[in-house]
Amino acid sequence: MTINAGRHFVTIDESAAGERLDRALAAALPALTRSRVKALIEGRRVALAGGQTIEEPSRKVKTGERFEVDIPEPEPAEPIPQSLALDILYEDGDLLVLNKPAGMVVHPAPGNPDSTLVNALLAHCGDSLSGIGGVRRPGIVHRLDKDTSGVMVVAKNDRTHVALSKLFAAHDLTRIYQALVWGAPKADRGRVEAAIGRHPVDRKRMAVRRSGGRHAITDYWIEKRFGPPLQPLASLVGARLGTGRTHQVRVHLAHLGCPVVGDPVYGRKSRNAKAPAALVDFARQALHAAVLEFRHPTTGKEMRFATELPQDFSKLVQSLNSVK
Repeated sequence: MTINAGRHFVTIDESAAGERLDRALAAALPALTRSRVKALIEGRRVALAGGQTIEEPSRKVKTGERFEVDIPEPEPAEPIPQSLALDILYEDGDLLVLNKPAGMVVHPAPGNPDSTLVNALLAHCGDSLSGIGGVRRPGIVHRLDKDTSGVMVVAKNDRTHVALSKLFAAHDLTRIYQALVWGAPKADRGRVEAAIGRHPVDRKRMAVRRSGGRHAITDYWIEKRFGPPLQPLASLVGARLGTGRTHQVRVHLAHLGCPVVGDPVYGRKSRNAKAPAALVDFARQALHAAVLEFRHPTTGKEMRFATELPQDFSKLVQSLNSVK
């Protein structure tokens, strides 16, 4: 028996009341084993319909509760090495730092089985990548969205992977992004401290949540405004992550009312007739991971890597200098 990927809804009847959540869902979805259901719950893929994400398999269910189970697409086959260009900023026996181009997926996934960063790393590093991420994500400690460019660090052995993962988990490193956004935040600089979780209706999106989200902090500052001073058409914004939630910069900037230009999920088209075509038609989210700073796990040396805006992003910004 098989079950299709996607969203499945389960309503708890009286006979299941008081059961563990994993046991109740496994009984309602017989194509899934209890262990598989447990993994989905712990992977934040089960939620009360239209509400809070559930992470406890042992949670007792109540009559009438309706749960949404998000079953992912099957994992792709084990990735193969592919000789693809890499912009390597630094490399030693423990780690590798690179500048990921926009348009490159980090690891194979449904719809993107190859030509990913992992395929390129396998060709470049051979067997010298950490295995903690599994065969489909060797060396991958953190990720950037497909259409986000910028600095990433990759682990070349398990010891380094563990150490780097601890830095990311403790937010004991510096990550700074640059984003071109519609309009401008009201304050020249500030902090967004708003929990982020799955959107209550569209589970593929993230959203600021009053309940059920995870604590998230983004510090931001305006680097340059474009257009009328009192009502800018767009602005270049810097953002420092205080936490590392999925789509955090994109969600928090949209929460400020200034979505990232070109963002297909959280963005919007400008209704300003004066907006130049280059801005309106920018083909991807204008977001760049500009700076990464961390302490080297082996040497203890403070490492800092900074990259310029990629050509398409830089060209767009330059074109806005003439906007009045």
